[in-house]
Amino acid sequence: MEACQRSGRSRDEISLIAVTKYVSLETTRQVLDAGQTHIGENRWQDAREKWEELGSRGIWHFIGHLQTNKVKDVLGRFSYIHSLDRLSLATELQKKAEAADLTVNCFIQLNVSGEASKHGLSPDQLMSFAGQLRSLDRIHITGLMTMAPYEAEPEATRPVFRGLREWRDRLNEQAILPYRVTGLSMGMSNDFEIAVEEGATWLRLGSILVGRE
Repeated sequence: MEACQRSGRSRDEISLIAVTKYVSLETTRQVLDAGQTHIGENRWQDAREKWEELGSRGIWHFIGHLQTNKVKDVLGRFSYIHSLDRLSLATELQKKAEAADLTVNCFIQLNVSGEASKHGLSPDQLMSFAGQLRSLDRIHITGLMTMAPYEAEPEATRPVFRGLREWRDRLNEQAILPYRVTGLSMGMSNDFEIAVEEGATWLRLGSILVGRE
C-alpha cells in the first residue's frame, strides 16, 4: 500500500474491514472465500441472513448507529462495535454483556467534522464520557472511530483524521481509562489513503473492496 510507504508505516499495522452492507449473501461468501476475515455491517436487519449463514467464518464488526433495543441482536454476534456514542447505549451493553458473561470491544464514535448529519460525540465530550465508562467493566474501548465528510478531493479529509488521532493521544495522556487505547477506525473507499497517512489502524472499505450490487 503506497500510503504506508509514504507515512513510514508497516502494512501489518492496518486491518481491512470489508463493508458488505450493499452486497448480497453470495458476494459476502465470495469475500470470505477470498481470505478476507473482517466483515462490517450497518444494520442487524440487513446482516441477519449473512450472519446466520456465514457468521462462524469471519470476525464481524457492527459499524452503523446502534439503537439500544438492538443490543440484544448484536451482542455475541459482532466482535466489535464501532459506534458507541452515548451513556444509555453503554449501560445497555454492560447489562446485556453481564447477563451473557461477555466483554464487548467498542470504539467510541466522535463526530470530529461537526456535521449535523453524522452520529457521534462532540470531541470535547470524550474525556467525561470515557470517565463514565470506567465503572462498566464489560466494555473494553479498543479505539476511536469517525466518519469524514465525502470530499471530491480526499486531501480535504486530513484534518478530520488527524483530529481523531490527536484525541486518542490526549485520552491516553490523561490516563482516564485503566489501559491504553490504540485503535483508530477511520477511512473509507474514497479517503482511506489519507486515513492511513494519519494513523488509521482499521479501514472500513466497501465499494473499492467488494463492489456494489
